[in-house]
Amino acid sequence: MRAVLALLLIALPLTATAKKPTAAQLEAQVKTLTEERDDLKQRLAGTEDLQQELVAARKARDVARSEGETARKEAEQLKASLRENQGGSDALLKELQEARQAVADSMSKMAQMTAEGEELRRKASTTPVEGDLVTVSEEIVPARPVNLNRVTPRLKSTGLLSGRPKGVVVVNVLVSDKGDVLAARLLQGLPDSSPEAAVANEACVDAAKRIVFDPAASKDGKTRFKVWQGVGFYLD
Repeated sequence: MRAVLALLLIALPLTATAKKPTAAQLEAQVKTLTEERDDLKQRLAGTEDLQQELVAARKARDVARSEGETARKEAEQLKASLRENQGGSDALLKELQEARQAVADSMSKMAQMTAEGEELRRKASTTPVEGDLVTVSEEIVPARPVNLNRVTPRLKSTGLLSGRPKGVVVVNVLVSDKGDVLAARLLQGLPDSSPEAAVANEACVDAAKRIVFDPAASKDGKTRFKVWQGVGFYLD
């Protein structure tokens, strides 16, 4: 069996093999998978949800403020009615009490929404700390594999006449701040849907779990982070 070499999509170029694709092809795949899938999916998953929560919190706060203002006006109207009718009925008094309670509830809800909005804004602007899950960017040095060339997918032939699958398989790995792979998932499998390809795809996912990394860190190297990164396997 020919040696199967692995490559890191973001931090490293594809490892040279006896029959590797052209550099332009590998670079195109690295850029596409890193910039369009990994970066977009993680950034959107990590920040778009937070932005939506901020927008929802602001809307809820505005609704609570509007409800409180409406209840206050209603209470003022009831007070005016009571002043005009000194002997107001029990029903009016009850409505006034309910209006006051509505004002109190609305004010409490508005305060809660304001506090939640502030907390979300604080989270959005907080500098990541040791162990946080971050997206690889210009401010983050990607994780670097230390045993990449020693990790090979364990491929098994499904028949005497079946050939070895060939192509590039890309696996997304979650690298902890200690350099361990916490999870791995297939990003791009082999182009065909044969049983051999399915076995090869799974073998690459299993191989990615055995990679040990020098964890991602801040530019000064003082803070280490958890990141999702792509790893490519070229099967020849």
